[in-house]
Amino acid sequence: MTGTDSMIPNNVGVLGGGRMGAGIAHAFLIKGAAVTVVERDADAARAASERLAASVDASFQRGAVTGDRQEVLGRLSTTTDHGSFASCGLVVEAVPEDAGLKTSALVEVERHLSSGAFLATNTSSLSVSGLAKSLVRPESFLGLHFFNPVPASTLIEVVVGDKTAAGTVDAARAWVAGLDKTAVVVKDAPGFASSRLGVAIALEAMRMVEEGVASAEDIDNAMVLGYKHPVGPLRTTDIVGLDVRLGIAEYLESTLGPRFAPPKILREKVAAGALGRKAGKGFYEWTN
Repeated sequence: MTGTDSMIPNNVGVLGGGRMGAGIAHAFLIKGAAVTVVERDADAARAASERLAASVDASFQRGAVTGDRQEVLGRLSTTTDHGSFASCGLVVEAVPEDAGLKTSALVEVERHLSSGAFLATNTSSLSVSGLAKSLVRPESFLGLHFFNPVPASTLIEVVVGDKTAAGTVDAARAWVAGLDKTAVVVKDAPGFASSRLGVAIALEAMRMVEEGVASAEDIDNAMVLGYKHPVGPLRTTDIVGLDVRLGIAEYLESTLGPRFAPPKILREKVAAGALGRKAGKGFYEWTN
């Protein structure tokens, strides 16, 4: 083990170097782990490397990380080779929120892991027990739901599947503590705790915009100023991605019923490509 308090694995793998994957890699990297990010092709691997370098630089500039920048980045490798996960004590899957894609990705990763390694999914809503059904060692698998932006977030939702061993949960608690974050341990259920509550609030906020009750900004201000939410539900939706929120809502509707039915405004914005910050517009206009 390594890290500032020897609670995280020496070698950590991340499958997928997009916004969430890069954030997860960043979190382990600045705590002393060697991190391997595996991407689908050379261009994506190069983009992940650049994304992480920029993220680490920002942490140094804020004073959130001290030490030698080159030493930190020297512990990062990006590749397209799943075989690079063989030396990892933990691999976190961070591919898009699609059950079929995640299942095939997890099966492929598990083939390359050592017998003592752990595997986690960063899913925000999909059944961890369902994803585990295709795995050889489901007892070493669980959900690690990181929050965006990962470097600034202090919460990780640890999701326990039907076959997850108690020792795996104990190890996950230690990893979260080693990252200086707080673990919330929840039983595998649709939407877990955070997504279920967060999406419920966001969907109602969307309906209020749709009905002309108030502007997106005023609705968000009501939650920020009145309920002390750090960010309002509609701005959060823009940050997460309207397409992601739509996928989660559809899944929750299918498992928990019509109270999670996506509002018309959400479907229309996704169809029009207004996906939030990554598209430059959603419920808000974005310049970066």
